[in-house]
Amino acid sequence: MSSLKLKLSLAAKPSQQKIGYQDSMLLIGSCFSENIGAKLKSHQFRLLENPHGILFNPISVIQSIQDYITEKIYTPQDLFLYQDVWHSWNHHSRFSGITPQESLQKINESIQHAHLFLKNAQHIVITLGSAWLYQINQEAPLGKGQVVANNHKAPALWFQKELMQPEALKKELQNLIHQLQAFNPSINIIFTISPVRHLREGLVENNKSKAVLIYAVHEVVASEKQVAYFPAYEFVIDDLRDYRFYAEDLVHPNHAASQYVWEKWVETYMSDETQLVMKQVAELEIAKQHKPFFVGSENHQQFLLQNIDKTKTLLEIHPYLPLASHLDYFKSQLITK
Repeated sequence: MSSLKLKLSLAAKPSQQKIGYQDSMLLIGSCFSENIGAKLKSHQFRLLENPHGILFNPISVIQSIQDYITEKIYTPQDLFLYQDVWHSWNHHSRFSGITPQESLQKINESIQHAHLFLKNAQHIVITLGSAWLYQINQEAPLGKGQVVANNHKAPALWFQKELMQPEALKKELQNLIHQLQAFNPSINIIFTISPVRHLREGLVENNKSKAVLIYAVHEVVASEKQVAYFPAYEFVIDDLRDYRFYAEDLVHPNHAASQYVWEKWVETYMSDETQLVMKQVAELEIAKQHKPFFVGSENHQQFLLQNIDKTKTLLEIHPYLPLASHLDYFKSQLITK
């Protein structure tokens, strides 16, 4: 008697382009990219996240990467004043400031850092969230019909909404890929699509938007070299396929879903050797976060000495690991007699 199949499963496909501890990677796009970024940071990988802040639409993502490539310098003419705060239409609100100088310093320092980082990065992970574009009209400051990355809680009458067309997005992504590869010929480009639902437009409109992203991304993956797709969207929507894997808002994947996708990411991009190092690094990170009840106890002092030895041993084998702060921390907690 055959068993009843209750769900579909999507297996991770190991990539030939592995991600190791000596690699650096830029993560850019929606908030879902930051979930993966948090996991990578906790395992001490070299990465840079969203130098413009969280971005959802592909035009803003593309423009931000072009800013890093050209090392664009923003000026006061690129900012506008709203509710006593200076903003950029191309940036998240964390780059806003009470004065233009405060905002510009944050923006330009971030771009300069991203320019140098991207030039030498081995990987860039681009997560697209929504194909709906919000353009500012003449009612808005600096309004010339351009697509904005963040509305900064400005009046709705300043914006008009438009769904990007698949072929137009395909061409924009192809141009971006060529610019990236001209700037950094060795870079590997990984696209993902966020499983976060954008309900501002409605469920049907959200699915139309995801369809545009899926079509365009798969077209460029099929036609361009050193470009891949990681199916984060499909792992959540088709593999897990259950509201119990979403937060209470039914929009954002919860911790269990994020952990599941992370495990698939590791299976896809990390070699067995890297996974072994990741396990050892994670143990040291947990030890560093440990809060003892009795700091001066013999047991805790032995715990610190053991972790000092573990850190030193790991650094002897893999001297490129960024574990200096862990070693310093464990040493600083020792009580000398």
